[in-house]
Amino acid sequence: MSRRPRAGHLLSAVLLTLVAATTSACTGQDTTSAAGPDASPRQKLTWQTCTAPTAAEGGSATGKPPGKEWECATMRAPLDYAHPDNGDSVGIALIRARATDPSRRIGSLLFNFGGPGGSGVSTLPSFADDYRNLRTRYDLVSFDPRGVGRSSGVTCMSDKDLDAYYAADATPTTKDEEKALVERVGKYASGCAKSSGHVLPYVGTTNAARDLDLMRQVLGDDKLHYFGVSYGTELGGVYAHLFPGNIGRAMLDGVVDPTSDPLQSALAQAGGFQLALGNYLAACGQTSDNCPTEPQIKALLDRLDKHPIPGSEGRDLTQSLATGGIAQSLYSKDFWDYLTEGVEDAENGDGKILLALADSMNGRSTDGHYSTLQSSLTAITCADFSQRYTAAQVEERTDEFRKASPVFGEFMAWSLLQCTGWPVKGEWQTPDVSAKGAAPVLVVGNTGDPATPYEGARKMARELGPGVGVELTYRGQGHGAYDSGNPCVKGAVDAYLLDGTLPSAGTVCS
Repeated sequence: MSRRPRAGHLLSAVLLTLVAATTSACTGQDTTSAAGPDASPRQKLTWQTCTAPTAAEGGSATGKPPGKEWECATMRAPLDYAHPDNGDSVGIALIRARATDPSRRIGSLLFNFGGPGGSGVSTLPSFADDYRNLRTRYDLVSFDPRGVGRSSGVTCMSDKDLDAYYAADATPTTKDEEKALVERVGKYASGCAKSSGHVLPYVGTTNAARDLDLMRQVLGDDKLHYFGVSYGTELGGVYAHLFPGNIGRAMLDGVVDPTSDPLQSALAQAGGFQLALGNYLAACGQTSDNCPTEPQIKALLDRLDKHPIPGSEGRDLTQSLATGGIAQSLYSKDFWDYLTEGVEDAENGDGKILLALADSMNGRSTDGHYSTLQSSLTAITCADFSQRYTAAQVEERTDEFRKASPVFGEFMAWSLLQCTGWPVKGEWQTPDVSAKGAAPVLVVGNTGDPATPYEGARKMARELGPGVGVELTYRGQGHGAYDSGNPCVKGAVDAYLLDGTLPSAGTVCS
């Protein structure tokens, strides 16, 4: 489980053993360069046929290109916006499907699906049917943010080493286990610095927001029209703060609380997953006779701490992997049945399903290769936030985390070490998203959201400022609201993005 939330969209793109998903990628180089290609708003994009996704974007050997309606390009952006004219640039991979009703076209609608670390060029085509109404009047556009996928994606370890890293004990109970965890985190950070040190100082959200504004200009749009999910809401909020006059129609879904520091965020997320687990258990009990109980799940995880069970490909299901797999299944109601079956199988010594869910969480494809999802997430998080927690500080708060979630609390508490020893300093304590003078931003919160608890939407709307943040509530389950299928949410969002009609502040959909 990552400290910061990410879009539930990404789940099904990796669970190829359980469901079918289509992915895509774009062509072009992503490495930084001192050769001096045009990284200004005047640059011309070369759109071309998209290729199948790379391993860095979550692709596998059997991956296929998207349909013919998709085209791909690479935008050049200054590597260091403080020195934009020194010739160093980074390639930002883009994907686009043009509006189906060009006579009524508004412009481009830019998507960020979260992470941080998710590949937009892989995700958007897989779920484009969800946005077919929006495509009538917008070119649908997404991208791999800097440090992600083909956009100089951060790498830290080999696939084999990552298998061991994610399987290792993440909830130490002895000093020796604690020491081993700290050493693993340090080794991971060193690997990131060795493989991707040239880009690590420049992958933060502020630079990604500047890339968004450059993208807006290169695409020929006067205003940024934006659809942000999960971490994408934080990116959208930071953009609104930096460029309030450039906001067009923007929607934030599955909203990150911009007022929370990493510890507060992890604690809230632990409670969010605990709430989602309770909602799953209550719903399961009404439809099935083989539902687990919370004590059963906790006992299973405790047993796996000492006695892992066989999973697949010669790999075992450990406590850490099972915890991540259970959490991943709570991102969407569509995967609750897999959780039921996965826990039942694990009780009988078969860890395949929970391991597949854990692989989705960690960005591992079925052929054993890892995307940059989690390494990019860590790099962006640590470039953003300045807090660096010690093992002693985590120990002091573990009881609080256990109280918030008997199942996920300790796991979330120890994840606070992810930036300990990181080679780059963080930019802020919490992001500034105040956006006085910006056009209205529609902020959608889900009361049952495990990864971005509902309170975050209210705080984001408040921090954006009076007349800017407009809150809509969805009383539902899962991470985010627009892709839930709820007609009230979809209708309200489409009315704003397509016609400029805002719902009344405080509107509730159920």
